[in-house]
Amino acid sequence: MWQLLRGIAFCHENRVLHRDLKPQNLLINNQGQLKLADFGLARAFGIPVNTFSNEVVTLWYRAPDVLLGSRTYNTSIDIWSAGCIMAEMFTGRPLFPGTTNEDQLLKIFRLMGTPSERSWPGISTFPEYKTSWPVYATQELRNLLPQVDGLGLQLLGQMLQVRPEMRCSAQQALAHPWFAEFNARAQQQQVGMQQQQQQQQQAGGMAGMRGF
Repeated sequence: MWQLLRGIAFCHENRVLHRDLKPQNLLINNQGQLKLADFGLARAFGIPVNTFSNEVVTLWYRAPDVLLGSRTYNTSIDIWSAGCIMAEMFTGRPLFPGTTNEDQLLKIFRLMGTPSERSWPGISTFPEYKTSWPVYATQELRNLLPQVDGLGLQLLGQMLQVRPEMRCSAQQALAHPWFAEFNARAQQQQVGMQQQQQQQQQAGGMAGMRGF
């Protein structure tokens, strides 16, 4: 999961939305290294946010705002997909296996709660919004994912926010305490590489001095 978020963060830092994150587009080699694949739907994004098609992302990993017909989405759609993938890594099955656009929304609402103008100002302006939706209360993720520890559930909750502006960024997710061990290891490796580079530079400098 840490590698996935690092890949997403790299894309976003370079102003690219992947727009089709799903398990089938994650490649892992025999050394356990993960690579993002299939950038066929990827797009560059700018400020102000460009208007995109809402026909993106395989249905099960599609963010609620995209399902509602939003065409002004941003990096948060990749974060939603990552959250769905994280849950699936623990259960071995899709978190929201919808069959149609509306069924997908209702499966999300059954777990995350049905949004309203109060919880999501402006939701009623989306093309696919319906006043006839059943009103579901928010369920506890721990009941569905008992195998995930408290910090993991906290991170998952930050990624699976129905309202897009409430979702964490890839960098914020990487900084979450759930990844403390991985971040500490990466920092140690970085320090080691810097020390090695300094030693090589010093050795090169001394070799140059001996040449005089």
